[in-house]
Amino acid sequence: MRVNYNETLEYLLTRLPMFQRSGPAAYKNNLDNTLRLDELYDHPHLKFRSIHVAGTNGKGSVSHMLAAILQKAGYKTGLYTSPHLKDFRERIRINGVMMPEEEVVKWLEHYRTNNELWKIEPSFFELTVAMAFGYFARQNVDVAVVEVGLGGRLDSTNIITPELSVITNIGLDHTNLLGDTIELIAAEKSGIIKKSVPVVIGTTQKETQSVFQNKAGIENAPLFFADQEYGVSYAMQGIDGKKYLNVEQFGEPVYLDIEMDLLGSYQHKNLPAVLKAVDILNEKGYRISEQAIRWALANVTGLTGLQGRWQVIGNNPLIVCDTGHNEDGIREVVEQVNNTPHKTLHFVFGTVADKNPDKVLALLPKNARYYFVKADIERALDKEILNTAARRFGLVGECYPSVAEGLSNARNNAEKHDLIVVGGSTFVVAEIL
Repeated sequence: MRVNYNETLEYLLTRLPMFQRSGPAAYKNNLDNTLRLDELYDHPHLKFRSIHVAGTNGKGSVSHMLAAILQKAGYKTGLYTSPHLKDFRERIRINGVMMPEEEVVKWLEHYRTNNELWKIEPSFFELTVAMAFGYFARQNVDVAVVEVGLGGRLDSTNIITPELSVITNIGLDHTNLLGDTIELIAAEKSGIIKKSVPVVIGTTQKETQSVFQNKAGIENAPLFFADQEYGVSYAMQGIDGKKYLNVEQFGEPVYLDIEMDLLGSYQHKNLPAVLKAVDILNEKGYRISEQAIRWALANVTGLTGLQGRWQVIGNNPLIVCDTGHNEDGIREVVEQVNNTPHKTLHFVFGTVADKNPDKVLALLPKNARYYFVKADIERALDKEILNTAARRFGLVGECYPSVAEGLSNARNNAEKHDLIVVGGSTFVVAEIL
């Protein structure tokens, strides 16, 4: 009997080692399975051009912005990202359209039938990468934007030799796997730098600059620090909520009143990497006009389906969700809160158990009402433990048995001019979208 899509999802999401569900236990510290799968499927990654995007924060936004621009410029564009929020197929898109359910079913059936002979035991991520690369190859995409899952050097996506590599920024995240210093994490991320392939660094950081310079030197890879070339300043916000930015290149205006539908102020730090990447692609023979850039940046969510980046999900009171979850990500969320007019802040907050929450909790505003929740995954930190830890930092709130109940109580308590933020974890955001 032919399996259906729900049965396929059950296999993918519950029977394979999955980092999002199980944490470090699902992490593979080699590319053996990925290389074996790639060989068995006739090396699909060699059949399309690619752009590789890594970083601690911002890599998802940068990937989606680049994909939107390439789509609008007329290129058939694959986009591989992780994790997904609502539908597994969010991870694999062509021109913003998710991989069809029947394609997912067909590919997995073929894999499971043949794996009786192959005897590979891949993780969820390893198998998903193989599925995505195979789909992009079969559909003859012009180019695929490929987001790194975790780290860089040993990430399953790192079998590609892209036309361009982008590294957004480096922060302390997944320290138990990537290293406990900024320099060590940068070394892992720099693993995506390939021989003679240009690399764009989004954010210049004194701890990481020499790491990237050394790796680029070894690989003879042209290296560009985007924020040393492009500067972004706030222009205005329209009545529709969209924001308009002014962009300078080497101090000279190049894009005035450029519209963005990604609302978080942290996108100011992501945009230089995107614009420098476009410059390099045009030098390589791509034809990406200013008109394509402007239209795409004003419509990223519609073109690519990006969700969870300071996403407005309700008004009166204003309700937003954001997937920022590590120290740097939460710092940006707090800055956005401070820039958003409101009377009282209500924060529906949850996190995962395999990370020490203290550094994140120390950043959260004390003048807020908290609703501590536990997402419905085994990695999630118990809400009572989270509440106890939060009290040490002067954060006051109550515990709720689910994300939905936390948000419901926040809605009931909030007044018209208050602000409700839902976040702390990708999984918390996923449950309310």
